[in-house]
Amino acid sequence: MPVDVASEILIERPPGIVSAYVSDPANAPSWHDHIRSAGWLHDAAPRVGSRISIVAEFLGRKLEFIYEIIEFTPGEKLEMRSVEGPFPMQTAYVFEETRDGHTRMSMRNHGEPSGVSKLMTPMIATAMRSAGEKDLAKLKRILEGHA
Repeated sequence: MPVDVASEILIERPPGIVSAYVSDPANAPSWHDHIRSAGWLHDAAPRVGSRISIVAEFLGRKLEFIYEIIEFTPGEKLEMRSVEGPFPMQTAYVFEETRDGHTRMSMRNHGEPSGVSKLMTPMIATAMRSAGEKDLAKLKRILEGHA
């Protein structure tokens, strides 16, 4: 049973600024509560093929992933998938400009837990949904200067 969780928020900053912040893995621990560290493996720039190492703690477990960017359009979309980790995961961030120049940002996580994690899929989905909403709210506070 796959996990497919999406969250969305309006951030009162232009898409280019939001996208640039989100696309830099060094910023991930500041707005993703469960990410402990993240960084480039080779290229220090977001582009298709670039890889990112992520260490997270989720539901009391340490998780280590290597993600590869599979789609990147600055100011519009960043999509990546795990190439190493406890289970396959794909994450997409979409940045849409509103009429007033702000950003409607969506974040979607899709994965297929395996092993013992497979038995916990409903709990994982609920926890991911809650974490995603909290993370986007924190990102909004940071980028709008309310952190």
